[in-house]
Amino acid sequence: MTDDTLPEPDRIEGAPHPRETARLFGQSKAEADFLDAFQSGRMHSGWLITGPRGVGKATLAWKIATFLLADEGAGLFGDPTLYVDPEHPDARLVHSGAHPRLSVIRRPWDEKTKKLRSEITVDAVRTLKTFFQMSSADGGRRVVIVDAADELNRNAANAILKELEEPPANTVIMLIAHQPSRLLPTIRSRCRELRCGTLNAADLQQALEQSGHAADNAESLAALAGGSAGDAIRLLNHDGLQLYGELVKLFDGMPRIDRPAALKLADSCTGRAADVRFGMTLDLIDLFLSRAARAGLMGEPNAQGAMGEARLLTRISPDDRMARKWAQLQQDLSNRSRHGRAVNLDPAALILDIIFKIEETALGVAAA
Repeated sequence: MTDDTLPEPDRIEGAPHPRETARLFGQSKAEADFLDAFQSGRMHSGWLITGPRGVGKATLAWKIATFLLADEGAGLFGDPTLYVDPEHPDARLVHSGAHPRLSVIRRPWDEKTKKLRSEITVDAVRTLKTFFQMSSADGGRRVVIVDAADELNRNAANAILKELEEPPANTVIMLIAHQPSRLLPTIRSRCRELRCGTLNAADLQQALEQSGHAADNAESLAALAGGSAGDAIRLLNHDGLQLYGELVKLFDGMPRIDRPAALKLADSCTGRAADVRFGMTLDLIDLFLSRAARAGLMGEPNAQGAMGEARLLTRISPDDRMARKWAQLQQDLSNRSRHGRAVNLDPAALILDIIFKIEETALGVAAA
């Protein structure tokens, strides 16, 4: 593969790359916080952009990068804004991924395995030394985006920390983090945080339309995506709504689960071509258990992820006692799922094991 054809770890399949995304929806508070710091002269060299996956953190980072690199003093007269004319020379360079004063640190490609590495390595961070030397020639502002900082291995995290402790002059380093609690406390303390929240239904719909997606069942999609445009696109790309419907139908038989239906579902997750379906099945089972626990505490959900789900959740999780049981099971099965994937357990065996653990819990409750 050439550099132009390598997969990008910071791109959601079926959506524009964040550098190509025209508008950012639902994150006006984070935008305003950054612009306030910029205008007041309280700019930090390190910024930590946090929030759930798929809500626009990377898009915000790229828009800030374009704003800083164009350096037109946007918003100094009139309302503050991150908008930069797409035809601006710096904006065009950013859009093409070729701006000489912008460096993006992300998981590298492994030529041996022909796959993206599972973490950001220290070698990827060390490229910043060369970047800072070469980009200092014209004296302009330099920007670094780390996407995602959660994926830094120990040595890479320590290398980033050194850059944050002694940042080169006129440099801004932005770290995108889905789970900031996983970062070194010293990294968090060196950065100012910009918090991105989940999208409301209107913002989610606009974000999906911008990425070229239309949903026939907006209610189910909003319920399952949890305010994440990235998760919504993933569900649409891989028939996630239909799969969740299959899971609801399967669990509707509890306390007993239809064995042939369970085997059919497990078999559909085997083989290399089914790897995405396997991962999505695990994620959606985890989501179902989370929604069951929530139903026991808060009552019937306002929006269904699939037809009949609200009735099912109300039946299997009628009170806070059951909510605690489903919450504990979710935690246990999430750990089991992670371990099973780490040791390459047979997908069908792992799916069946999880399904029968759910049945076991339901039977125990029915017998109590």
